[in-house]
Amino acid sequence: MTGTAPVPFTADDYKARMDRAARQAADAGLAGLLVAPGPDLVWLTGYAPPAVTERLTLLVLAAGREPVLVVPTLEAPDAEKATGAPALALRDWTDGKDPYALTAALLDGRGRFGVSDNAWALHLLGLQQALPGTSYVSLTEALPMLRAVKDAAELERLAAAGAAADAAFEEIRNVRFSGRRESEVAADLAALLRRFGHAQVDFTIVASGPNGANPHHEAGDRRIERGDMVVLDFGGLKDGYGSDTSRTVHVGEPTEEERRVHDLVREAQEAGFRAVRPGAACQHVDRAARAVIAGAGYGEYFIHRTGHGIGVTTHEPPYMIEGEERPLVPGMCFSVEPGVYLPGRFGVRIEDIVTVTEDGGRRLNETERDMVIVD
Repeated sequence: MTGTAPVPFTADDYKARMDRAARQAADAGLAGLLVAPGPDLVWLTGYAPPAVTERLTLLVLAAGREPVLVVPTLEAPDAEKATGAPALALRDWTDGKDPYALTAALLDGRGRFGVSDNAWALHLLGLQQALPGTSYVSLTEALPMLRAVKDAAELERLAAAGAAADAAFEEIRNVRFSGRRESEVAADLAALLRRFGHAQVDFTIVASGPNGANPHHEAGDRRIERGDMVVLDFGGLKDGYGSDTSRTVHVGEPTEEERRVHDLVREAQEAGFRAVRPGAACQHVDRAARAVIAGAGYGEYFIHRTGHGIGVTTHEPPYMIEGEERPLVPGMCFSVEPGVYLPGRFGVRIEDIVTVTEDGGRRLNETERDMVIVD
């Protein structure tokens, strides 16, 4: 079951994104944006190069000017097929030519530019040598909210990705855990995500017993035992948009303390969700969830932020963390995932993706949040 295909993005959609990015860059005092292959380029143009190599590929955006995509000649035919290609000009260069001289001719020689975070140092240094009067700032620093507010088509894809991850959980809760290695259950999870439509699996955390106290534990050879708490955290990309959900299950009957800690995290997750509303600061979500855990005496064991944004990547701005005062805006999507991690014993995390609505928030994950008992 993969569900129906989403409505495709159009050249007009990509043109609107590029225009908006150029305007935001100008408003931020930048001469333009330089976007290398990666999630930003895919989001802005629909183009993902067949391979990321040392050859320069760069989208140049500036307010009031036509977007230009600089590409190696041998990759120009692929670039021309991108959905967003009609909304930009292509400038290709052949091996043996200087791509930095070609790009420099498109730039203000004394301008300050936002550069996508995954641009290669090789290319940035090449541009600096060609235009020593220019300066650069990372795109996340300059325009952290560029991709943060999703439109209706993006929200539809995120909801479908969340539903697919939920379907994977409903299946995995029925498999045998006891006596199997964490890596075996993680492989089951990855297969289920793909079965339910994910083209890319980014992570399948299966953290049993004391391993659950490590939030980013890599599933390994430990055999899961009866009496273990098991943190499951998994997600990836479906139709280009991310899923990410966590549930904590128990193999056999839990102890009173294990149930109490699980209930505490569930209560904190609910508090974080209820704190979501337009105009509230991102840190308000973190504070709401953290207050519940701290109030029960476990504050020192909640060792990470409450949430992160999600879209064409599974981690992106905005972040639900103390000190982030940016207001929530309808269309933002992010995780709400408090946890308690008791070193050497067990951990608990419960995570949903939430989108901001006009009057509050809406969960994109709806599987059971009460403790699930597995075999």
